[in-house]
Amino acid sequence: MNLTISGHHLEVTPALRSYVTTKLDRIMRHFDQVVDVKVLLTVEKQKEKERRQRAECNIHVKGSDMFAESSHEDLYAAVDELVDKLDRQVVRHKDRVKDHHHEAPKRLM
Repeated sequence: MNLTISGHHLEVTPALRSYVTTKLDRIMRHFDQVVDVKVLLTVEKQKEKERRQRAECNIHVKGSDMFAESSHEDLYAAVDELVDKLDRQVVRHKDRVKDHHHEAPKRLM
């Protein structure tokens, strides 16, 4: 898995990097065919403070691409919300990809 964490108007500290990495491990638990993950952490210059910190993520898995974004007044809370959204998307994708057909029972003669 290729993981890219970048910041816009923000320095990505080692503590923030490790927090994002540990949270993204939850997605790897559900679906191990993740190819590429790109996370963008942003601090926007808005007048209202409540939606200033923003986290976006693009995930490339075998079969499709997924995108989620979240904004909150705390960057760590935005990352938590983002991972929750991605987790739901990955579980839905896994259910779609999974083969739901069962083998026909063999006849006894």
